[in-house]
Amino acid sequence: MAKYMLIMRNTDEGLAQMVNTSFDEMLETVGRFNEELIKAGVLVAAEGLDDAAQGVVVDYSGETPVATDGPYGETKELFGGFYILDVKTQEEAVEWAKRMPAFPGAKTEIRRVPGIEEFPQDNEWIKKERAWREQTGQL
Repeated sequence: MAKYMLIMRNTDEGLAQMVNTSFDEMLETVGRFNEELIKAGVLVAAEGLDDAAQGVVVDYSGETPVATDGPYGETKELFGGFYILDVKTQEEAVEWAKRMPAFPGAKTEIRRVPGIEEFPQDNEWIKKERAWREQTGQL
């Protein structure tokens, strides 16, 4: 099994349809999808993100990092949330993404999440992270 992150990317078109959908209807639709993931035993984590206008962006392009309110101005797609699934293949992650509730214009980016076992096991920082993961029940 491998972990994949499904990153929900909203567009202006998708957001316009979302505001015309009742919150109860969205919860019902997403809840049914989440229940399918749970029953299949592939859901590791899932979170939605709050309004991007309430966020902060830290820009590292200068000598010191600069924090500004809101998302990048030139961004046409914003992350709306994510799922982390533990599935056998990328194709399986794609199949789950195709079943995900989404509004027209929205997109889902799928990225593999490398496991800690893929990093040099003799590295001091990897050893510390492995110990932390064992202590917190993540391994």
